[in-house]
Amino acid sequence: MTRGNQRELARAKNAKKSTDSGRGKRGDDGLSAAARKQRDAEIMQQKQQKSAGGGKEEKKPPSQSTE
Repeated sequence: MTRGNQRELARAKNAKKSTDSGRGKRGDDGLSAAARKQRDAEIMQQKQQKSAGGGKEEKKPPSQSTE
């Protein structure tokens, strides 16, 4: 079994990669669930206001030419 060592090395490498990356998990920001929910709600409200306000400001009425 020449591949036994290779298999073990691949498993160790994969285990190290999965623990280092922390993919799909939030970083520990020190906030409780309620505080995180409040913060996220404020951020979403700001984004909605920006998109609602920005969309109206960018649309300009067609200019009327006096020919």
